[in-house]
Amino acid sequence: MERPLRIAIVAGEASGDTLGAGLMESLLKRHPNIEFAGIGGESMISHGFQSLFPIERLSVMGFSEVIGRLFELICIRKALRRWVIDWQPDVFIGIDAPDFNLDLELALKNAGITTVHYVSPSVWAWRQGRIKKIKKAVNHMLTFLPFEADFYRQHQVPVSFIGHTLADKLPQKPLAELLKQAENSTQVTKTLAVLPGSRSSEVEKLGTLFLQVAEAVKQELGSLNVVIPTPNRARTEQVRAIIANQNLNFNVEILEKQSDEALRRADAVLVASGTATLQTMLLKKPMVVAYKMSAVSFKIISSLAKTKWVSLPNILEQDDWIPERLQEQATVEQLKSDVIAALTDSTQRAEFLKKACYWHDQLALNADDQAAAAVMSLIKK
Repeated sequence: MERPLRIAIVAGEASGDTLGAGLMESLLKRHPNIEFAGIGGESMISHGFQSLFPIERLSVMGFSEVIGRLFELICIRKALRRWVIDWQPDVFIGIDAPDFNLDLELALKNAGITTVHYVSPSVWAWRQGRIKKIKKAVNHMLTFLPFEADFYRQHQVPVSFIGHTLADKLPQKPLAELLKQAENSTQVTKTLAVLPGSRSSEVEKLGTLFLQVAEAVKQELGSLNVVIPTPNRARTEQVRAIIANQNLNFNVEILEKQSDEALRRADAVLVASGTATLQTMLLKKPMVVAYKMSAVSFKIISSLAKTKWVSLPNILEQDDWIPERLQEQATVEQLKSDVIAALTDSTQRAEFLKKACYWHDQLALNADDQAAAAVMSLIKK
């Protein structure tokens, strides 16, 4: 009887678990006799994955938390490395979590195991020196975005641009239908979605500012609905505390774990930079991007950055497509002007919809299946 294919996977957090489960489904369609093992979450385990350690042990964010758990993480990686080398998989796939996975991939590749890294680190944007380590550690890189693949090709790293899973999952309405809806809209009171970030530090810095902007917009327009999606209970309570400290003349609806729903209701979005800008673009909502951090952090990151823009839509377009207001530029008056234009300027909205539809088409490539095809092409029959 033919030995099953062996595929080792390490996913470092919930988003990686989702990606891993989709990849497993597509791989099993191509080859039904596969054993999967490594580190994964509930979604991967439900597809027959053997997780050697709880995924929660790798889900670490923040410098201080990493330092506090560093010894444990090193021990997990060491034990996992030994196990994978003994198991001799046909391929190893590290999903995101570059600080954990790249060192592991380097050791495994040196031991003769084919390695794939799924979800590119932002090496194209900053700390480009990491490409030397990636080149040594990875047999093949899978990227969500086309400019990422271009960067790896320039550095002779084998790569596949697979499209973006988010573009596959979100609806693609024809441009003509979206333009007609915008023209025929008779809604008097506009709805603004406010997304101040998913981390406590982001919400602390941006939450009050974004609500002050909404208040200024409401005073200008006469009426305004505001909806704020939150990723978890902790952020919900933090947003409620910020709202309680503001003298707002409008009601705010908080939607916990319902970001898609909040964005669907919105006429425009005020959003912190990050993945949410891509989600907003794919849901075809005009946006204004703003971000603030400490002066020291901004100076350090700016010195390391290799891209002019922070939002993914502008990086994709390589142009000042949507407003980005950072640090001192992120004032109530400036953001109020930007948001009002996003809510009311029909010409600006039509241009935004055209570009958003174009990029949705470019990114909706059935990423799970593309990733599976790339992985299978590396496996020696």
